[in-house]
Amino acid sequence: MKEYVRSIVERLKAVVPPQPFDFETNVLLHNAVNAFASPGGYIFVHTGLLMAMEHESEVAGVLAHEMAHVTQRHIANRIEKSQRVTLLSLAGALAGAFMGGGGSGKGAAMAGSMAAGQAAMLNYSRIDESEADQVGMQYLVAAGFRPDGMAGAFEKLRRQSWMTGTDVPTYLSTHPNLTDRISEVRLRVEQQPASVRNRQDDDERFRRVQLLVRARYADATIALRTFEQAKPDDCMSQLGRAILYSRLNRVGEATAAFDRALACNPRDQLVWREAGRFHYTKGDRHRAAQMLQRAVLMNSRDYMALFFYARLLFDAGQRNEAYTYYKEVLRHLPEDSEVHDYYGRALGMDGQVFKGYLHLAYSALYANEKDKVEQLRDKARAVIRTPEDQADLERFDSRYQERKAFW
Repeated sequence: MKEYVRSIVERLKAVVPPQPFDFETNVLLHNAVNAFASPGGYIFVHTGLLMAMEHESEVAGVLAHEMAHVTQRHIANRIEKSQRVTLLSLAGALAGAFMGGGGSGKGAAMAGSMAAGQAAMLNYSRIDESEADQVGMQYLVAAGFRPDGMAGAFEKLRRQSWMTGTDVPTYLSTHPNLTDRISEVRLRVEQQPASVRNRQDDDERFRRVQLLVRARYADATIALRTFEQAKPDDCMSQLGRAILYSRLNRVGEATAAFDRALACNPRDQLVWREAGRFHYTKGDRHRAAQMLQRAVLMNSRDYMALFFYARLLFDAGQRNEAYTYYKEVLRHLPEDSEVHDYYGRALGMDGQVFKGYLHLAYSALYANEKDKVEQLRDKARAVIRTPEDQADLERFDSRYQERKAFW
């Protein structure tokens, strides 16, 4: 999920002028249909936004708008001009950016809610919003997305706010008239060449991510109704139902649903991964091994599949092979708290005490569990045996000091 949002940001970033920082993304487990930016290029997206959109270009339109707020220095200017928002008050928002995609959703949701509250204080002016619409549209078009995605997203967000009674997100703030603003965005779309206006959406990845979000995090009753209303030959809805049953601990129904999803589309790597993950967590290691191995062979860059396969290999006593996969996952997801946690515990069980404590300390650091960080770091320091261990701990201390500034 986070990797998907990051991939859209990376695509947009490729057409953005050079910035003095790198854009970072974070997905917050929250039903709010919202997204926002904070100083330093941090972009936050709520899972509610992913579920509310119909096309990838609409998600990209919102992200492009938020990136434009950053590149045009709207946030920095508001901080400079307003005494209601201080850099210290933004620490919560920045801390939220360090939540990993595979870690504890509870901590991420709490930090995310705090971050959202802090960022909401940054009320942009009408001029700021208009410029973010205009510049964001330029980014959206240059990155190859369908330009109508921005207008479509804004329309859905407006309808959502009326349907639910929730506030319109900051980037749709009515300064002075929301309808006029959406009309201006549509006018910019009409000014694009026909070849740009007529671009088609490629929503395959988006649909899959949206299904996973709905199955794992949405209201269970609503999600189940959605999946049950799908046609029997809708393989992805079969998968969504299986994941939801697993989440609800309806093991028998989940097992049957995963079997139906595999029979429906045996070439879909995502189905094999999710089925393997399910069978691993319910204790059927044999079936899990077959499914996860197949998922890894089908897509060696599916880091969730690699993570669960590493856990399975360690359980089976194939420790060196497990470490290889753990390292590969961390090479691509270096700030994932859950991966550090399992890797650290595996190392400790294997007698590699220093490395075990060090990775547990990293896990606490990236989960923002500040009370545990120093405790685990001290345990790692007490068992240092080599100059390499000392150098590893110094690297950790350097990272810790960077994060500590925001706590």
